[in-house]
Amino acid sequence: MAKSKRIPRFKTEDEERKFWATHDLTDYVDVKSAVRVRFPNLKPTLRTISIRLPEHLIGDLKGLANERDIPYQALLKQFLIERVDREWKQHRAA
Repeated sequence: MAKSKRIPRFKTEDEERKFWATHDLTDYVDVKSAVRVRFPNLKPTLRTISIRLPEHLIGDLKGLANERDIPYQALLKQFLIERVDREWKQHRAA
């Protein structure tokens, strides 16, 4: 692999955001040697989205959530997290 480029020093977060919006991370970091880390006390920034789902799917989700005694939106987030993690693991293994 070719040597990675040096990441410049940034004066502000805005400057860094603009840089990464126009540059490819893989030119600067060997992502194959990256290690996944978790920050358990870090509160992620949340964004509200709107998604259209069939009524029966929402009903099924609410039923499952009720059995687990959690809100259905929390269960939906859990399902999404699990599936996205699985997809990334399969992607990395390929």
